[in-house]
Amino acid sequence: MEKHKEKKLEKFGLHIKKLRTELDISQDKVALNSDKLIKATISDIENGKRNLSFTTLLDLAKGLGKHPKELLDYDIDK
Repeated sequence: MEKHKEKKLEKFGLHIKKLRTELDISQDKVALNSDKLIKATISDIENGKRNLSFTTLLDLAKGLGKHPKELLDYDIDK
């Protein structure tokens, strides 16, 4: 994966992890609240190892109990 893309995924992952920890819920709980996500997928996303699809983004939002726009509301340029 190219470096620029890796950095974008890492930043998104850190944002997702921050949202989850602020909610004080585990990756297991996010998986249980979602339709199809598993803990390994959530871990990959948080660690910037997965370039997720739109439907995965929607399922992740459901698992976190957040609107999808909240998952995308972070500064990608910092």
